[in-house]
Amino acid sequence: MVQSQQPRPLTIGKLAEAGGVGVETVRFYQRKGLLRTPDRTGGFRHYGADDLRRLLFIRRAQTAGFTLGEIAELLELDASEDRSRVRALAEARVTALDARIAEMEQARDALRRLAVECRGRDEGPCPILKSFDV
Repeated sequence: MVQSQQPRPLTIGKLAEAGGVGVETVRFYQRKGLLRTPDRTGGFRHYGADDLRRLLFIRRAQTAGFTLGEIAELLELDASEDRSRVRALAEARVTALDARIAEMEQARDALRRLAVECRGRDEGPCPILKSFDV
């Protein structure tokens, strides 16, 4: 017997599992318009390979730091092939990440200095805790 080359449709649970998210995350993306909500067939909603690709795209874009609004725009731009806008969004994201990295490096350096200062004396207020006072 020859089996069909078409992948079996996924339930929402299987889609979520394959995408590394929870079912509620899939539903959240559907409410935001990032994922389609298929019609019910036999009491279940069935998802295909395109839905999984889209879910994985959303997750990767989030990992890169894009907001859901930016991801929605990226998904639209994918259909239009507007490379210049995609490039502009990516460059803006890189700039924002660079700023965040610089901020985190400053925080790390400050904590290192405070840890050294704290190690130097056992009396009086802790310099680390003192630095958090208002």
